[in-house]
Amino acid sequence: MSPDEYCQQKTVQSGSSFYYSFLFLPPERRRAITALYAFCREVDDTVDEATDGSVARIKLAWWRTEVSKMYSGTPTHPVMVALQPHIATYKLEEKHLLAIVDGMEMDLDQSRYLDYPGLQRYCWHVAGVVGILSASIFGYTNPQTLAYAEKLGLAFQLTNIIRDVGDDARKGRIYLPVNELQQFGVTANDLLKLQHTDKFEALMRFQAERAQAIYDEALALLPKEDRRAQRPGLMMAAIYRTLLDEIQRDGFHVLNQRISLTPLRKLWLAWKTYVRT
Repeated sequence: MSPDEYCQQKTVQSGSSFYYSFLFLPPERRRAITALYAFCREVDDTVDEATDGSVARIKLAWWRTEVSKMYSGTPTHPVMVALQPHIATYKLEEKHLLAIVDGMEMDLDQSRYLDYPGLQRYCWHVAGVVGILSASIFGYTNPQTLAYAEKLGLAFQLTNIIRDVGDDARKGRIYLPVNELQQFGVTANDLLKLQHTDKFEALMRFQAERAQAIYDEALALLPKEDRRAQRPGLMMAAIYRTLLDEIQRDGFHVLNQRISLTPLRKLWLAWKTYVRT
């Protein structure tokens, strides 16, 4: 199996909505974004699948070394071998890849966030910086496009947090800010016990409204001249906003189920966005 095939397999197996937007890219850009996504999955799995935090830290330290090796031209992992040819072409900065690893390590350091600014810092590491790297691969002419991509990454991560409240609670993690739980009268214990109440629903409606507002802010930042190149991000936004709408229509019953869109619907949304943009 070649490095590119390894990355492709990793991406397909993840079942991510992002995969559907990659299908519409030219081959070289598709290989680059697939390798980047595979890197994100690898470091994320390092934390999610670890039963021992100290072992996960050792593995993340190895990934930091592997990133450095890639920039010196000596990567060993197939993901880094696949990504290495694209770092100069698309000006992918080492500090951004390392920031992703730092974000994954944050999950080992804390499982609560006191307020929204603290949560935003986490989201920047695990999603905002990924948006910047992705936009670089898709192509842009106006630097403002990077601000759009960073904010769009934040919106994606907030959507993930809303979708995964139950899954995260079962792992002992709560990403909803503590002061906002207090504002709506929801306790951490309520979430850990997976209790769906009117107060929880009000809290989640607040989270969804903020995420939708950030989608609007991100799209308003995208310069007209880069809309065509940034179509993959717009496809992702169409899929994720539809998912958010579905969660809201279902009454935010996310504690005991994972709400998702069918692959066919994701492909349809991606194609429709591609045609319209």
